[in-house]
Amino acid sequence: MRRRFAGTALLGFASVGATTPLRAQELVQFAANDGGDTAWIMAASAIALLAALPGLALHYAGRGPARSGVSVAIQIGAIAAAVSLGWIVLGYTLAFGPVTVGWLGNYAHWMLGSLGNVRAGTLLPESAFVLFQMIFAVLAACLMTGSWIGRARFGWAVGFAALWALIVHAPVTHWVWGGGWIARTLGALDFAGGLTMHVTAGVSALVVALFLGRRANLPADGEAGSAPVLGLAGMAMMWVGWLALNGGSALAATDDASTAILNAHVAACAGALTWLTLERLATGRTTAGGLALGVLSGLAAIAPASGFVSPGASIVFGASAAMACRGALALVSGRLGIDDTLGVFAVHGVGAMLGAMLLGLFLSETLGGIGYAEGMAMGGQIVAQLLGTAAVVLWSAIATAIVALMVSLVVPMRVGEDEENAGLDTACHRGPAG
Repeated sequence: MRRRFAGTALLGFASVGATTPLRAQELVQFAANDGGDTAWIMAASAIALLAALPGLALHYAGRGPARSGVSVAIQIGAIAAAVSLGWIVLGYTLAFGPVTVGWLGNYAHWMLGSLGNVRAGTLLPESAFVLFQMIFAVLAACLMTGSWIGRARFGWAVGFAALWALIVHAPVTHWVWGGGWIARTLGALDFAGGLTMHVTAGVSALVVALFLGRRANLPADGEAGSAPVLGLAGMAMMWVGWLALNGGSALAATDDASTAILNAHVAACAGALTWLTLERLATGRTTAGGLALGVLSGLAAIAPASGFVSPGASIVFGASAAMACRGALALVSGRLGIDDTLGVFAVHGVGAMLGAMLLGLFLSETLGGIGYAEGMAMGGQIVAQLLGTAAVVLWSAIATAIVALMVSLVVPMRVGEDEENAGLDTACHRGPAG
């Protein structure tokens, strides 16, 4: 069965007795990385970063309130910078340090010390692996900003996101991809960040929205986006960026990468057309927001499975996600009255949870998947996916609540009423330089 780490590193260890240890220089010359794989991962990292900078910033600025476009773009830029530095200092070693007890990596790679010439299990320089995995942390943290647009204080948002990446995202990444217990003990699968990125960000966004409360002077029927075309342009960048993220998750330039890209694109298309159809049937019109949400719901749903299932199954993932996420959006913002401004939980969280469950079914070879691991059957895989997803949801909710309250002891969570009414662009981010 193909796994996330598709390549096999050719470390070339010679038979050496305990009395004649190899010198570091000799180890380096035995290690080999593949130039094609390395070039692909470096390119995929840069393209995937476009999903956040500028894709997510443009998308959120265009769909959010007109008076908060600059605010959300500045927050996303600052959060991306803070999370990137945190990943270098501590995040990577917590997520991918040599396994100890399956809960956290150890401190061997603190400040990226002692990186290997080749990342074990791949044909990549470990520095390239660090770079690619950093994009997941950045995107996950930036995704959450869509839940608090227009009312979260800048200092709190940046401080919360930086700590969140270390306390919520890094441990989950270790559990799923770093040799931790969700993958090793349960056997749960996640190809391209369904659990590590979409579920963690979606659940955490919902918790923060509950803490912050509803926006002041929010119209009963919601607030229209300030620049729909800008929002669509940002969504298009996210679409392309997410294709690179899925393909790069094969960690090699192989058929796994091309399959993952194809499946992600198919799911996005199915999600878009399904959402637009439902919107047309319900309201008699189609909107820019509907197209964007359909694409993103499909991409969230296929993320856990993009390298494991068939393109035909990806249509089911995308269409099912559009229906489920649209229903979740109506439930959260309508009946429950939770002001998750741009529906981060409903689209990314619910979409990825659904995709994780569908993976257990469509992994079957009879349904076009790559097949189950030895000793695992459909029922067992579905249970593993359910338990793994539930663990990620529970940890994300509890840890997010703790981190949000901790940071609020230093910097208040929400801006003042006057600042909110004036709009954060004017109240907090307008200066001599514009």
